[in-house]
Amino acid sequence: MEEKKNLMTELPVTGKVTLLTFAGSYKYLTWLGCLLSGISAVIGLFPYLFMWKAVKSAVTAWPDVPAAGEMITYGWYAVGAALGSMLIYFGALLCTHLSAFRTARNMKTVALHHLTRLPVGYVKRMGSGKLRRIIDDGAGQTETYLAHQLPDLAGAMVTPVAVLFLLLFFDWRFGLISLLPMAVGLFVLTRVLMGDMENSMAQYQNALEDMNNEAVEYVRGIPVVKTFQQSIFSFKNFHESILRYKNWAVNYTVSLRIPMCAYTVSINGIFAFLIPAGLILTADLSRGTSYLKVVLDILFYVLFTPVCVTMMDKIMWTSENTLKAKDALNRVMVIIEEPPLKEPEYGGIPKDSSVEFKNVTFSYEKGKEAALQNVSFQIPQGSTVAIVGPSGGGKTTAASLIPRFYDVDSGSICVGGVDIREMNTEKLMEKISFVFQDSHLFKDTILNNIRAARPEATKKEVEQAVKAACCQDIIDKFPDGYETVVGTKGVYLSGGECQRIAIARAVLKNAPIVLLDEATAFADPDNEYQIQKAFETLVKGKTVLMIAHRLSTVRGADRILVMNQGRIEEEGNHEELIQKQGLYAAMWKDYQTSVSWKVGEKHE
Repeated sequence: MEEKKNLMTELPVTGKVTLLTFAGSYKYLTWLGCLLSGISAVIGLFPYLFMWKAVKSAVTAWPDVPAAGEMITYGWYAVGAALGSMLIYFGALLCTHLSAFRTARNMKTVALHHLTRLPVGYVKRMGSGKLRRIIDDGAGQTETYLAHQLPDLAGAMVTPVAVLFLLLFFDWRFGLISLLPMAVGLFVLTRVLMGDMENSMAQYQNALEDMNNEAVEYVRGIPVVKTFQQSIFSFKNFHESILRYKNWAVNYTVSLRIPMCAYTVSINGIFAFLIPAGLILTADLSRGTSYLKVVLDILFYVLFTPVCVTMMDKIMWTSENTLKAKDALNRVMVIIEEPPLKEPEYGGIPKDSSVEFKNVTFSYEKGKEAALQNVSFQIPQGSTVAIVGPSGGGKTTAASLIPRFYDVDSGSICVGGVDIREMNTEKLMEKISFVFQDSHLFKDTILNNIRAARPEATKKEVEQAVKAACCQDIIDKFPDGYETVVGTKGVYLSGGECQRIAIARAVLKNAPIVLLDEATAFADPDNEYQIQKAFETLVKGKTVLMIAHRLSTVRGADRILVMNQGRIEEEGNHEELIQKQGLYAAMWKDYQTSVSWKVGEKHE
């Protein structure tokens, strides 16, 4: 536990960070594993040498093969060397696996710990599907690399030295001939890996993340898609992400046809060089060349050169996976290096629960059009202010800035006279309750879903919150009551029911500031009626900011702000705004027309 704590606090977010940075003290196991893998790779060459020795004994003793007693001895030597190599390699993998598991765990822990310190807006901007793939799949990819591929790479890098010695030791001519196709293959491999491979790997991962994110968003939006009969249109983004991935994969594969064919043919074509060379040297017996020696040398290279092919393949695959692991690390580090919310050394203490915007300007991306422009308004303690206006006018953005889902570009937002940037985030969150249109329930019991607002709350307090939020009918319809697990065994709540549970959660929290963003957007008439009743309890005596498209829900607000294109265009109570005959009056007229419309009636 102490090691994990130190890793979280001491991991550098600038400068050089490697995979082994996340391994902590376990990095020594990785080094030991790579050393053992190198030793195993060298010992793994001896069975081929002993096999050749056994064949040499048999050929030399021909036709009295049974007299070649050394053949059996060398055979057992080959078995012993193979078993020794396997055991050492097993020890190497044991070490690297322990280190890889710790590295993956620490990588996830550090990334997730840092994610909790980032603005909620960052998570929304990145998308949950993309973040899940970066953290979960990225850590898994680096785990596989450290556990298997890195020790294999270490062995593959040590092996060439021993291979080069053996190839040139028995017959330098056959050795050079064997090295020629390998040199061609290595040249092709180097050209591929040293070219645009790293950039291509990044594009590949981007395409996968994009497709994964669109898939998650599509699946989550299916209820809304079905409601509005937009299945074909909504599938468009997901389909386009699949096509982008397909086009990239096809183009990349086509671009590697010639290099991969050249590499495969060259490293597997050693026999095409050895056989002619053997015939030439055998025909040159007049110069004193020993027929038996040539045959034995050819047999050695026939037995040994397949090791070279395996070695080259390992170098190729582990080099590619090195790029994948490096890219996965870079993506995790992008999250870790994202600046967290600045916490004040000494948090200010609000004098009340009033909220004030002072000349607030904010844009989601630098250089883009501002979502809010020089917005100023006040919500006195205990009053209710509603924000209405056309879609995209900045209503939800304004609500999202109060709990610091994002930080303002200029201006300030104060709670109780204190700039929220000068307040401790935990203390700020204690003062605010949320009910958004996309309220999320955890895959847990209904009791724990409500208690998430105040984990120390007793069951009696939860029951009181449920009663106040008019949710008792939801609890009563399930045999297990409060212990019913949402999201399993067919237990799913409607959008309106989820909102009512979210309201119960907010009631239990009993925060002095309440933010309501389209809380009745997807509720049917029955649920909307229950939600409106629950609001009466939730907002009683609280400072409330309410966002709604249904103007009937904001008519009784103390003050109504009409936002359009990031600015406050009008403000006042309902009667005052109607008298102004501006944007609000036009919206109210349209709303009145929509609620009075009936099927079968003709409206002029």
